[in-house]
Amino acid sequence: MHRLLISLILCIFTLSAGAGEKLVYMLRLDDEIGSSTWRYTREALRSARELDADILLVHLNTYGGSLVHADSIRTSLLNFERPVVAFVDNNAASAGALIALSCDTVFMRSGSSMGAATVVNGADGAAMPDKYQSYMRAMMRATAEHHGKTMGADSTVTWRRNPAIAEAMVDSRVVVPGLIDSTRVLTFTPDEAIRWGYADGKAESVREVLSHLDVEDYSMAEYLPTWTDRLIGFLTNPAVQAVLIMIIIGGIYMELHTAGMGFPSAAALTAATLYFLPIYLTGIASPWIILLFVVGLVLILLELFVVPGFGVTGIAGIVCISLSIIFGLIENYTFTLSHADVGAVWMSLGIFAAGTLLAIAAIWYLTSSHGPKWIRRHTDLLTELKVSDGFVGVDMTPARYIGSEGEAVTDMRPAGKVRIGDETLDAVAVAGFLHAGTRVRVTKYENAQIYVREI
Repeated sequence: MHRLLISLILCIFTLSAGAGEKLVYMLRLDDEIGSSTWRYTREALRSARELDADILLVHLNTYGGSLVHADSIRTSLLNFERPVVAFVDNNAASAGALIALSCDTVFMRSGSSMGAATVVNGADGAAMPDKYQSYMRAMMRATAEHHGKTMGADSTVTWRRNPAIAEAMVDSRVVVPGLIDSTRVLTFTPDEAIRWGYADGKAESVREVLSHLDVEDYSMAEYLPTWTDRLIGFLTNPAVQAVLIMIIIGGIYMELHTAGMGFPSAAALTAATLYFLPIYLTGIASPWIILLFVVGLVLILLELFVVPGFGVTGIAGIVCISLSIIFGLIENYTFTLSHADVGAVWMSLGIFAAGTLLAIAAIWYLTSSHGPKWIRRHTDLLTELKVSDGFVGVDMTPARYIGSEGEAVTDMRPAGKVRIGDETLDAVAVAGFLHAGTRVRVTKYENAQIYVREI
């Protein structure tokens, strides 16, 4: 009885001691913002909800990346049910600034920076046209406005995070008096960010961040990507997806011009599996998109082996496959696309176009004289029909005599012989019988036979 009482007291003490402990869940975004970081964010938020974490801590050190994926991360963080804290550990540039701005509280390490959110071309770093900047300005402004405002006694509005400052991070034309003129894009240092309300303090470590938040008794959990997460992130990278699309399209095209089922079809099916499986497992693609791809393959097979010629069935199959690939690039949880934003649609079309162009280039190279001979030998586009293999060839040399004049060497009833220059050839009179010595002209060459008419 005594031991039971002691055990009960220890249990009560343990429970009461743990009651004040907070669970902090940390998500590291220390790489280029893209499909991988978006997947990591989704998985981290799911895990944080399952663990019922009290605080989500986003450890940021990135120079930016894909705007589409950054917007998805931003939306997820804005809608997370618990407080979201950003720790800018050196860099939160471009898309990273958008993510930092979406967090409820921001702390920055000494010497770090945040801003420079102008949309640029990934190829050469040049600023994109104004319609892209306008979209980014609106996104930054809306994110700043999300954090609220207060109304003063004299009806003056005070924003917690001034939306104009968010726009100044995108467009150099935006002027904020006392902060920045129209000559440069805004990038904050920690002291500047604190002064203008875009950071809540400076910290040199995660522990110091939590100390500023008066969180002393806590346990830490962190999302650690598995090899599966990294593989899926790699396969959903836009560049990799473009290559997979190239193999799918190129493989199907080459299979249409190859006898039997061989390497092209195997390559196309493997690429299709690597393309659709990751986006299906991550919930990006709905099952109907994969079903649409299968229907397209079935229609093409029907066109090849059942329906004569090439018509509606083949065209419908190509359309189904193309649409399934394009829709697979858009986060599509339902049969509609009403939730998809314009940026995601344009991105999917761009990736599909890139894959198609790569496929055209690859097909041209592989079937040209520069391509590998072992591939060219197996395509009927370049198959050599040899007499030794049973193919009968027709000598087209006499076709050069069409329009030439000569004379009949023998009577032509209607077949006979004619002399053209120094050559004596077999010929057939087109109309009537001709006597030897009649002047004739060659009118055509068909079925390995010259046809002549009297002049």
